Amino acid sequence: MNDAQIRQERSQNLWNSAARKMPALAKAATLIPAPSVDGSQIGGLAAAQDEVLTYACALTNPEVYDRWGTFPPSGILLIGEAGSGKRLLAEALATRAQTAFLGIEMPRLALEVVHSGGQVGELLKEWSQLLDDMPPTTVFFNELEFFQTEEIGSRRTDLPVGPIMDFFMELIDRTAVEKEILAVGSTSHPGTLRPAFVAPGRFERVVEVQAIFPDDIVAALEIHARAAAKRAGRELFGDVDWKDVVSRFREPSTGDWIHLLHGALRRKARHDCGGGEEVGLVTTDDLLEEVDRFRRTRQRMPRREASGTYL
Repeated sequence: MNDAQIRQERSQNLWNSAARKMPALAKAATLIPAPSVDGSQIGGLAAAQDEVLTYACALTNPEVYDRWGTFPPSGILLIGEAGSGKRLLAEALATRAQTAFLGIEMPRLALEVVHSGGQVGELLKEWSQLLDDMPPTTVFFNELEFFQTEEIGSRRTDLPVGPIMDFFMELIDRTAVEKEILAVGSTSHPGTLRPAFVAPGRFERVVEVQAIFPDDIVAALEIHARAAAKRAGRELFGDVDWKDVVSRFREPSTGDWIHLLHGALRRKARHDCGGGEEVGLVTTDDLLEEVDRFRRTRQRMPRREASGTYL
């Protein structure tokens, strides 16, 4: 095995061992030993990509900061609506820095901590030990403003928010001080996030993740259309006017648009399953029909924030 493969295997083995000692965290976290997301898989978001990927220099070229008389941020915070591409950017950072990627879903962690009786002392101790032992890793704390997220029903005022936030900050503090760890946080609710999260030593650099409408969304759709065609081993889309489709409906997030694209493909698959006449390629009209279905469904459902996962 080469050095990279050795690091990947070591990351996986250490995480497997630590996960058994930290069941609450293990249920909320996912390790990717060798992330493979690069800029070509991200539609637009040029400014955010530039800033996030520059953070990789903290591990790959730390001398750059010395030459300019400064130092890398202790961590970066990505702000933007759900489905805007925050996690994708964090994985791209890990790919650029050639680190493992450990994603932690903070809403799920909050619930697991409550269910386990709030016994966090041992968890923090094991977390510190894991960070000391791990090869270079990018740690992504997703949705720091956990009590407002849809994953737990939105605005859960019955949870002990203060103590959980204090625990989160201790978890982040122990992460940010590690020299071979890149710390990335995210929130879809920056307006109510505790200012302490963006204090020096934590997420001291804030990066806005916002798609330029409609160009960035069109770019993302084209990427996913090519990926679907590659999986299928054939052309799936006809002469689609992506910009026309996107310009008809401004409300969805990038993640929602990706779901719409797959909705059109699944509808084609359903017709194909019927075994009748030949099913044609996806057209502009097919996508517009899917948009209309999305509009009607959205009107019948409780109002919610833009959602979806841009992956």
